[in-house]
Amino acid sequence: MQPKIDTTKPHAARMYDYLLGGKDHFAVDRATAEKAIAAIPTGRTAARENRAFLGRAVRYLVAEAGIRQFLDIGTGLPSANNVHEVAQAAAPESRVVYVDNDPIVLAHARALLTSTPQGRSAYIEADLCEPEKILAAPAFGETLDLSKPVALMLVGILHFVPDEANPREAVATLLDALPSGSYLAASHGAPEFNPDGAQAWSRTYRDSGVPFQLRTADEFTELAFRDLKFVDPGLVVVSDWRPDGPDPRPLAEEVAIVGGVASKP
Repeated sequence: MQPKIDTTKPHAARMYDYLLGGKDHFAVDRATAEKAIAAIPTGRTAARENRAFLGRAVRYLVAEAGIRQFLDIGTGLPSANNVHEVAQAAAPESRVVYVDNDPIVLAHARALLTSTPQGRSAYIEADLCEPEKILAAPAFGETLDLSKPVALMLVGILHFVPDEANPREAVATLLDALPSGSYLAASHGAPEFNPDGAQAWSRTYRDSGVPFQLRTADEFTELAFRDLKFVDPGLVVVSDWRPDGPDPRPLAEEVAIVGGVASKP
């Protein structure tokens, strides 16, 4: 049965796809994203830098931290350099579980499941705020071995979860389920780099019915990284996290997303 897709309301995954230059979105997603871009004209730059951070974080986790298992929540629509593609390029035996709550992502999930023969990828339709559902899903237990470290990927998802939805408890529940030596890689929109633009961007999303809450770098650290040990360079603007090569990078106010990778003792 085809998943039911509401084309009358914007969705975060489809708007992100539009900002990245994808094609799996609808008029309402484009219109909402363009309103946000009117507030912050570098919105596409921010989306691209956030996606690039995801790739660099996965490469670090595989090549330097030795991680072979990933739980990617808020996956979004398939695009270039999905987690399993980046991980399995370096370590073909890598295993990935993707989680998203947008039916259109489910409809395209087969593109996320093209694993190497040595590895495996799986998809769970669930919400970040349903951690127990994620952990109890058959695909989770069949794909990931919790006797070995897992990297939890929360890249660009937590700013879509306002405080009233209790994201702190959801993150804590997921991290508690993972063994010592696991990692968290996460990024989040931060308002301190462009306060006026951030306020307008947030208002555009919320007025369109998309839950949205920016948090400062300190607030994000308290939400997601408590009791974890940051990998150098710590929590920074995503374009400054272990950049590839010496090429000039965009200004912090053009990106306005912070990210980091941290280990679980």
